[in-house]
Amino acid sequence: MYVLGCVDRGVGRDALERVVDRVVDRLAREGRVGVVRYDATIADGTHGSLTVGGDVTYGLGADGDWTASGTGMTVADALDSLATDCEYAVVVGLSGLRYPTLLVGDAEVDAGEADETDVIAVVDGPGDLEEDTLVADMHASEPHETLESFVDRVKRSPKADLAGAIATFTGRVRAKDDPDDERTEFLEFEKYEGVAERRMAALREELEARDGVLEVELFHRTGVVESGEDIVFVVVLAGHREEAFRTVEDGINRLKDEVPLFKKEVTVEDEFWVHERA
Repeated sequence: MYVLGCVDRGVGRDALERVVDRVVDRLAREGRVGVVRYDATIADGTHGSLTVGGDVTYGLGADGDWTASGTGMTVADALDSLATDCEYAVVVGLSGLRYPTLLVGDAEVDAGEADETDVIAVVDGPGDLEEDTLVADMHASEPHETLESFVDRVKRSPKADLAGAIATFTGRVRAKDDPDDERTEFLEFEKYEGVAERRMAALREELEARDGVLEVELFHRTGVVESGEDIVFVVVLAGHREEAFRTVEDGINRLKDEVPLFKKEVTVEDEFWVHERA
């Protein structure tokens, strides 16, 4: 699921909503759209409120007909919920997202927000939108994926009637190797552009060519991944558990060995590229 943030930079709520409506209408031509509206009067809009606290109302755009809200629900919770059903999500009213962001209005962006936000366009109103460029820029970004979204995807496979097993692997950021170690605050991943995608696609094709293997999903996040967050998913739909388990293990081992991804570890006292210490 591709995510777009829409933030008011001084035009007011009504003008922001007109732009959001235009964006949702355009994205709905490509697939199902989820809309998340963030209430900044309840939480302060910092990165921390993405994972703790906050009050979110979310609903399905396009052909959806329901909404839900509740204190304590987070933006991350809403995105995770929508990821199994939607191709796109639009988050309204929250700056500092680690997703492509559309700014509505020309108010100055402070340095801290610019560092945290991937601004792909600035418009004054819906008439300024370059819709096709916006969609292309979203597709060039990393999608929001969860283990559940991948499992749901393979369950919808045309081959699902032949499947008797789904096996998964989730890799996450470990805070410590040993109790006395310095705590890892986050990992940062960079990929060898173009090469990483080709090798991931080739690996997926090779795994799916195995006897008894029906569908394979592989995903590795890039950028900053904080302690306790998920990094990598391998999901295998197979006829039987033996080939499912074997393919999951081979998939994660080969992904780590063959796909060019570079990892920086940041602890409370140090930071370093892991391959330079290997």
